[in-house]
Amino acid sequence: MAKITRKPAPRKAAVPKKKAKAVLKAATAKPKAPAKTSSKATRPNSIKSWTPAEIHEVFSRFRKANPEPKGELEHINPFTLLVAVVLSAQATDAGVNKATRALFEVADTPQKMLDLGEERLREYIKTIGLYRTKAKNVIALSAKVLSEFGGEVPRTRAEIESLPGAGRKTANVVLNMAFGEHTMAVDTHVFRVGNRTGLAPGKTPLEVELGLEKVIPAEFMLHAHHWLILHGRYTCLARKPRCEVCLINDLCRWPEKTV
Repeated sequence: MAKITRKPAPRKAAVPKKKAKAVLKAATAKPKAPAKTSSKATRPNSIKSWTPAEIHEVFSRFRKANPEPKGELEHINPFTLLVAVVLSAQATDAGVNKATRALFEVADTPQKMLDLGEERLREYIKTIGLYRTKAKNVIALSAKVLSEFGGEVPRTRAEIESLPGAGRKTANVVLNMAFGEHTMAVDTHVFRVGNRTGLAPGKTPLEVELGLEKVIPAEFMLHAHHWLILHGRYTCLARKPRCEVCLINDLCRWPEKTV
């Protein structure tokens, strides 16, 4: 019987490993869900903006309740105010006042502060947080005020900010309280009030500062930052706002106000 030879079946071309994995991944991948449109991007702002009339009413009420608000940092002259503000960083006004009452009796000028010296200055302010760094800065700024500004506190923001330990908030406080400039010093209280009430929302103190300067009428600007600081310190508290006694409760935009 004749032997039958069978032809071997043709072999399939080998698929490269990388390509095979890609094909397998594509075949088993879950279909992509359609892209969602951000609700924040399309949802209109639910908080109604303040009108100029409402803002005027707010500060009229503040003025009526406290016509001549004062800063709570005790000082004798522009230099001691500058020192007090530098010392107040991350400290309470009450704590600073307790230390500076005795200090300013012996060192109320840049020269007297230099004569006192850093080591003795530390003894006066050791109850204040970061007192070692602050003592170093106060001595350095005293030297600079003497050497570059003739012993007088400078009267521009840029010059004050050039002093050791002094930033924008320090400059704004000094310009406002010592020289009557219409500046807005934004501390933690003003930052909270500006955002919570909706008067001037902002992610940074500078944004809040510029926002408040933009909306507050000029007639109120001299005392505006004091009114807002005091409002934040005694009424619009961080953890438990006292909405029941708030002067501007009916106008405030905060959605969580208690009354």
